[in-house]
Amino acid sequence: MSDAPSYGFDTLQIHAGARPDPATGARQTPIYQTTAYVFRDAEHAAALFNLQEVGYIYSRLTNPTVAVLQERIATLEGGAGAVCCSSGHAAQIMALFPLMQPGMNVVASTRLYGGTVTQFSQTIKRFGWSATFVDFDDEAAVAAAIDDNTRAIFCESVANPGGYITDLDAISTIANDAGLPLIVDNTSATPYLCNPIKHGATLVVHSTTKYLTGNGTVTGGCVVDSGTFDWSASDKFPSLSAAEPAYHGLKFHETFGALAFTFHSIAIGLRDLGMTMNPQAAHYTLMGIETLSLRMERHVENASKISEWLETHPHVEAVTYAGLPSSPYYGRVDRICPKGAGALFTVTLKGGYDACVKMVDGLELFSHVANLGDTRSLIIHSASTTHRQLSAEQQEAAGAGPNVVRISIGTETAADLIADLDQALNAAHA
Repeated sequence: MSDAPSYGFDTLQIHAGARPDPATGARQTPIYQTTAYVFRDAEHAAALFNLQEVGYIYSRLTNPTVAVLQERIATLEGGAGAVCCSSGHAAQIMALFPLMQPGMNVVASTRLYGGTVTQFSQTIKRFGWSATFVDFDDEAAVAAAIDDNTRAIFCESVANPGGYITDLDAISTIANDAGLPLIVDNTSATPYLCNPIKHGATLVVHSTTKYLTGNGTVTGGCVVDSGTFDWSASDKFPSLSAAEPAYHGLKFHETFGALAFTFHSIAIGLRDLGMTMNPQAAHYTLMGIETLSLRMERHVENASKISEWLETHPHVEAVTYAGLPSSPYYGRVDRICPKGAGALFTVTLKGGYDACVKMVDGLELFSHVANLGDTRSLIIHSASTTHRQLSAEQQEAAGAGPNVVRISIGTETAADLIADLDQALNAAHA
């Protein structure tokens, strides 16, 4: 795949990073189920441990199956490199780890997955980090939230749960003016619908558990490095620009250039945090990505039909799908997500909390699960589950109020999904 940039998305999602197995000729990427790798000799081992040669040492750090997945996701996102890890939450910590120090903060959107809000508002405090939450539709407020201790700006391209589309061009301009990296969670959009790096993102994170795998079988995460940020332009990022004691004074940015963040995340992040993706999970995700464009096309087609129908239903108060002309984010679709607004959105019911619970319990085709991005259509009442740890104010800011259900539209026959929603809505308001 030396000419990979010239290939189309459909070709890259199948071939990028993959080559026939040199030992057996196997066409599908094998699952390299091994913990360690035999060195050629003592000199080879020393070169690997000293970061003088790229290769395999121990599967906490690198694994051939995972390496193929990393290259494939990096290629689809247009990045210089990528590091896979055990979950989307792990990917968020991996993204922040080389950037932050005690006393530092990240400016984050209020429109985030509830677990991310909890991670940023509570858990990262134990590292001595903090987060300032801002409405990213208020660009002046985002810029005003940045201070001398800010080390990153974080948002979702298509926000969970409401499907709101972030103006990545505007936010990346703010980040660039402040000399800060922009981290974009592209889980809900996938690189098929949105390319955050083209809109100025420095790092892109994924929960590969969702649309990239697409079949609800394994958890995983990924951090993609654009390779475009100058980590040495200031003294804000010493982990990447200054001498690293653990590697005899090596400076990651000086030594690895565009791949500085990627190498640091492997050589230090995975080495010490140990949030490793297992090779079987990588294998399932690779197989899922092979059909990503086909699935996303159907996801978007179904979501468009079903959201239009829901908007006219007598028991529905509002639908947040950005692909609807009534959405305040409709104008951003062509620019940020030109192939469609995704398949994730929320529905506000006129019957409030009780109607939401009854609707969820009355559905037959929709699965009531704490997941999204599956080929199956999924539903959840966020306020009582994924966003339960948030305050009432935080729930409302995230678009997960008590009268709201989140829907992840799958790839089934749209008419069947509409019929299921209709009977459940009518029963909930009987």
